Amino acid sequence: MAEENENNQDNMEITPGSKEFGKMVFRLNNAVNAENVSVLNYNGAELEQIQEGVYAQPAFVSDDFNLFFVITQLIGDDWIISFSKATIENGNEITDLGDPLPTGEGLNLLGEVSAEDANNLLSYFGTLVDAKRGEWRLIE
Repeated sequence: MAEENENNQDNMEITPGSKEFGKMVFRLNNAVNAENVSVLNYNGAELEQIQEGVYAQPAFVSDDFNLFFVITQLIGDDWIISFSKATIENGNEITDLGDPLPTGEGLNLLGEVSAEDANNLLSYFGTLVDAKRGEWRLIE
């Protein structure tokens, strides 16, 4: 069956929470810049440019688990929405962002902490797909 799935990747449905979903990334259809970044804001938070060509914003913040969106060119010229675990000190000081995680892996991690918030984020990505702002891709 696994071999059959590999041969039919384009037709395969990948379920959130699965190992395969952890290999999914969300690729944006257009480059991100100061003029269009606001259309990607999530849940009232705003993306901030943290260095040239790198944007970040909180996706989920709690006492023991923090996940941030990181949007940058990660795969060739493609703009990818990835996630990064964050360290927050003194209530609001971001002292560290970890290495980027594939979009699906970040959602899977969040699903282990809060299935409701993971589902809300999946809906957010669904609206981006519906608005033709991006698409899901499987990384090898």
